[in-house]
Amino acid sequence: MPHQTHNPDDAPAPIGGYAQGLEVRPNARYLFISGQIPESVGAEVPDGFEAQCRLVWRNIEAVLRSAGMELSDLVQVRTYLTHPDQVEANSRIRQEVLSGVQPALTVIMAQTLESQWLLEIEAVAAQNMERRSYRLTG
Repeated sequence: MPHQTHNPDDAPAPIGGYAQGLEVRPNARYLFISGQIPESVGAEVPDGFEAQCRLVWRNIEAVLRSAGMELSDLVQVRTYLTHPDQVEANSRIRQEVLSGVQPALTVIMAQTLESQWLLEIEAVAAQNMERRSYRLTG
């Protein structure tokens, strides 16, 4: 097992599909994913939070694929929302997309760089080098 979750009994239990702590085992390689915005390759921004959230996750998956990684390699996710009423939909979509993957998680209310962006998500992935082979790209 490349990652070990830590949810101690003497700390509050996590709610919403994440781990209080996530330990990355030795011999891992890391991928730091910059904040992904709800914009397509064609610079289109969909209307509505749910569409934007799903697009951001597709962008994260594209970055992971380019590194030979998967959603299961995510160890930390930071989500920046623009309004508290987005919290429930964000949690539901994240749990649906991650299908049981429970990274360390932070959700923050913030103003995005562009007013039409309703969220931004950055992430860190780690992959045990003994578990998978990967291709180096330039």
